[in-house]
Amino acid sequence: MKAIKYYILIFAGSIMTLTSCMDGYEPLPADEFTYDYLFSTTDSLGKQARQYLNTIYDIMENGHNRVGGDYLDAASDDAISIDMDGEPDVLRLATGRYTASNGVGGDMRWGQYYTGIRKVNILLSGIDKVPYRATYTNALGQVRPLGVTFKAEARFLRAWFYFQLLRRYGGVPIIGDRVFTLNDDVELPRNTFAECVDYIVTELDDIQDSLRSVGTMSNVAEFGHAPTKQACQALKSRVLLYAASPLFNGNTLESGNELVGYASYDPARWKRAADAARDLIEGEGHKGKDSLTLTEDMRDVFLKFYDYGGNPELIFFRQGGNNTSVEVYNGPLGFSGSRMGNGRTCPTQNLVDAFPMADGRMPGDSPAYAYSDADPYSNRDPRLDMTVLHNGSQWLGTQLATWQGGTHNPANGSDYSLTSYYMCKFMGKFQTASEYSSVIHVWVMFRYAEILLNFAEAENESVGPTSEVYNALYLLRKRAGIKKGSEAGYSYGLKNGMTQDEMRQVIRNERRIEMAFEEQRYYDIRRWRIAEQVFAKPLQGMQIVQSSGTTTYSRVDVLNVNFTTRNYLYPIPFSEVNKNRNMVQNPNWK
Repeated sequence: MKAIKYYILIFAGSIMTLTSCMDGYEPLPADEFTYDYLFSTTDSLGKQARQYLNTIYDIMENGHNRVGGDYLDAASDDAISIDMDGEPDVLRLATGRYTASNGVGGDMRWGQYYTGIRKVNILLSGIDKVPYRATYTNALGQVRPLGVTFKAEARFLRAWFYFQLLRRYGGVPIIGDRVFTLNDDVELPRNTFAECVDYIVTELDDIQDSLRSVGTMSNVAEFGHAPTKQACQALKSRVLLYAASPLFNGNTLESGNELVGYASYDPARWKRAADAARDLIEGEGHKGKDSLTLTEDMRDVFLKFYDYGGNPELIFFRQGGNNTSVEVYNGPLGFSGSRMGNGRTCPTQNLVDAFPMADGRMPGDSPAYAYSDADPYSNRDPRLDMTVLHNGSQWLGTQLATWQGGTHNPANGSDYSLTSYYMCKFMGKFQTASEYSSVIHVWVMFRYAEILLNFAEAENESVGPTSEVYNALYLLRKRAGIKKGSEAGYSYGLKNGMTQDEMRQVIRNERRIEMAFEEQRYYDIRRWRIAEQVFAKPLQGMQIVQSSGTTTYSRVDVLNVNFTTRNYLYPIPFSEVNKNRNMVQNPNWK
């Protein structure tokens, strides 16, 4: 049996057995439903189909420490894992220690995504049989049977799975709505990159009005985790941004290979990406109580689930538990009991250096705030302290001592932070608390800040640094706490009249600090095709030494990464290429 067949036929034996099943049977696990039970003509609530839809949602990632216990960004230049001696998945990803036959399961999820695609197709093949009595209001204000939105939600999930495959592998086989049986020949060839982009975007355009809308979402606690029209627009924005980016548009890995990108550069792709982001911004941004805008406190984006009015930035997210798991995994070392953290994620000095000063100007370029090597964290962009814990940070009512041998970076333990930093993004507000307490940690997949950044980038690449581009960045910096300022020629720390290239660098840096640890940086340096330049410089930490009451800060190299061009895309799993005569491997992989 061919490898693709294996992946897309998983669960087929139980789901597609066309034996009748009476509704009075004992409940079964969702993956063991028979077809008749799943799409029962007497299940007016659609309970079974909804449960099955939930199993498709479960295939979507919750990004908190999801890659072998680490954040994906610890495979970029923004962080390293504290478990460097254990050959963690993120180290293998960063250094390219993987092959087509020995992949990194934490992020190379070819099989899981095709499983999700098949399950969506199964749902679509039978859900119209379910006589839904319950209704909902779609994005056009129409009242429709609940099954209509379930179909649209499933198609959104399928589009998401295809996008995940696309940005990892390039063009992949498009299954369409087909549900293959065990006897079908499914040695399918890869579709081109362009065909995959067009398929995803067409699907999203087709379903967006069948979903709920932010403006009609009265019960976010129940529906906020489900895709809305705005989630469709957000995914479309991200897909088109990737499609316009250098790795796929003009600087592909192999000239003429349409599986890994477009055959030639087209600047119109940037305009298309800008227009997609603009549609969402102009349709939902800054239009009152029930529309999208930036949440006042960026930390609340990741913590406030039930209070939609206090978190208008959320577009789509995966629900998380009410617990202290993020804090225990990533909180600083040196605490015990209900205050204990394992310090798993160690931000790099490279990331810390990306944060500007409090006036928005970069360190060393600020007339108002002098950067000091002896006091490197004072008067910085407030987002630094919302993202990174450093020596002197307030945490759990304590001033952190992350110098070598300090209380919160002990030299006598098996683990210590090579960078002297810990991540605090996504954690509860425990600066002055005496111990950790349970908070709800959602995994945000789309938020309004990203749409502003998507627009700024695409618009700048399309027509240059217009006032709209500046305004998008002003909004982000103002929310961060940076003041407009009165210095001639600058607003919110941004120089007036920048060139396109100057603005490009500003946007990329703004994206880095605003979206830190949200699984953006890892793919951004790939789609921009700058990973070779980024990793030409060592990943650094801060060596902090305290002696005779004096604290000395020195940058130190902690990891060298030899990035090669083949690592811009993952290899197609060897089993796929070996068992499918029509499957073509990515460039420079065997």
